[in-house]
Amino acid sequence: MAPPVPDMTDAPLTPARLWRLVRDPTPGRLGYALRMAAGCTATVLVGEIWQVPDLAVPALVTMALWQKDRVTNAVAGIAVNILILILLLLIYGLIGLTLDHPLALVAAITLLSLGFFFLGSASKLKPMAYMLGLIVVYGLVAIDQVPVGEVVTRALLYTDLFLAVPGAVMIVLGLLICPSPRRVLTDDIAARLRVSAALLRGTDAEARAHATDLLREGATGMAKSLRMAGLERLWRPADLACLHQAAVSAVAVLALAEAEATRAPDAPPPQALIDTLEHMAAIFAEGDYPTAIAAPATPADRPACATMAALLAVFTTPAPTPKQPDTPAEKKSGFFTPDAFTNPTHVRFAVKGTAAVMTSYLLFRIVDWPGIHTCIITCFIVAQPTMGEMIAKLTLRISGALIGGAIGIAAIVFVQPHLQDITGFLILVFAVSLLAAWVKTGDERIAYAGFQIGLAFYLTDLKGYSPTSDMTTARDRIVGIMVGNAITYAMFTSFWPTSAYDGIARRLHAVAALLRRQHAATTRQDQAACVAALQSAVSQGERQVEYALAEPIHMRAEMDQIISFRTGFADAARLGADMLTDPHTETATRIAAVEARAS
Repeated sequence: MAPPVPDMTDAPLTPARLWRLVRDPTPGRLGYALRMAAGCTATVLVGEIWQVPDLAVPALVTMALWQKDRVTNAVAGIAVNILILILLLLIYGLIGLTLDHPLALVAAITLLSLGFFFLGSASKLKPMAYMLGLIVVYGLVAIDQVPVGEVVTRALLYTDLFLAVPGAVMIVLGLLICPSPRRVLTDDIAARLRVSAALLRGTDAEARAHATDLLREGATGMAKSLRMAGLERLWRPADLACLHQAAVSAVAVLALAEAEATRAPDAPPPQALIDTLEHMAAIFAEGDYPTAIAAPATPADRPACATMAALLAVFTTPAPTPKQPDTPAEKKSGFFTPDAFTNPTHVRFAVKGTAAVMTSYLLFRIVDWPGIHTCIITCFIVAQPTMGEMIAKLTLRISGALIGGAIGIAAIVFVQPHLQDITGFLILVFAVSLLAAWVKTGDERIAYAGFQIGLAFYLTDLKGYSPTSDMTTARDRIVGIMVGNAITYAMFTSFWPTSAYDGIARRLHAVAALLRRQHAATTRQDQAACVAALQSAVSQGERQVEYALAEPIHMRAEMDQIISFRTGFADAARLGADMLTDPHTETATRIAAVEARAS
């Protein structure tokens, strides 16, 4: 008897969960969104003062690149201005070959699309390759639409200003209003300690779901903040080593607290442990870190609490570095993936993406409707390696564009007629940017919709270097987005469709390998590091399952192990926390069971 077809209702990403992710007050989210909205508003103000044309583009670049801390902001601002110079050189070289030669332009767009899509699939350049391809191809298309005499002026002055203004705002304003990466790191650690204390005190189901989402982030974001803090050259290496240990320890403590809250939800709270967690959180929230932490007393019948207390004693103590045996140096991976030139999937992906781009280009040229040029941009943005990923991003793009476009049109009709000066318009820009930034700074499952809200609003209400009341622009660009979505979906579903289901077993094998590494760890610090890596790997696996369950029904019909895979990731996450408490009880058997689900 054939297994039942997994239904969309089997997916953990339900409308109720999506709404919870939209309104979830993740630690630091409001401040991040406020600073991003301020950056976008400042870009609009500078653009209007300098009369930068097509002001929507600099505002979008600011929203796309704005980072949480001052160092990453400065690095991104400098990098984007260096990058545009390189891309301009490439565009200039192609102008001489394609200007006034339509067939040469078509051939150049085709070859460039093939190259960038291939790099996005088979190299370390992904996903940056899609953005580079978008800029170069759209640059050629845009220059082809203007008179010859304006080409050089527009390319030299305006294209560079599109990125120079956001880059300058990110560097100057970012240094003034963004926190240091070390402060971002200590705030993240404090947030995990506070959530752990709340779990031990007793919370409702929604708060536990929020804790699980925070746990699944692992230490990836905190590791990025730690690297940026190292670039700042303001902190001692010894301090950064202690903070690195605190980051992974915070994830391990949260995993134990979640397991304890699930296992004994009605047990009396261990007050001494809760007080210690909150005291440590207060120290981290001030930008410092505690040392010589005394293990608090815990109930004898609560082994998870006892393990937490023992972990707190070494919370900021880096693990001793063992002497490494002399072994041959590992061969570094190259720019391309190992199967870049042997796996036909990469070439097929490039062909599908190029077919979508060329179909969109020929369509908007044949119908002579330049306003729907966003269909070409959409092809680069929506294209993803698997059907599930593409459908998820396509859905976010459509929903975000519709929301942002509706807000933009409503602002033109009901708000702008009552605005007397630039101040009122900037307040409007800030308010809508804050909404878009709030969504964008949320969970990865919804973040792209936030960018699309901002994109549709800016394209609707900003034209030239001032506000616009022309709703034709909004109509054309939203139509272009919908056309690009439809064409990309048709190409990727009709030719060589690749399912997200194919990569789930590989991710589950990686999770099992992390469990075995944790089982072999000999110190609490190493065990905590393994738990942090495990949570990130489980999160990636769960996302892959969600992508697979979002695919068309004819593809889901062949996913006979999808429920088993999802159960395997959940079991692995629980086992990681259980191994911290008791690394021996049935551990080998439970790890083997996880591996068996991946077979």
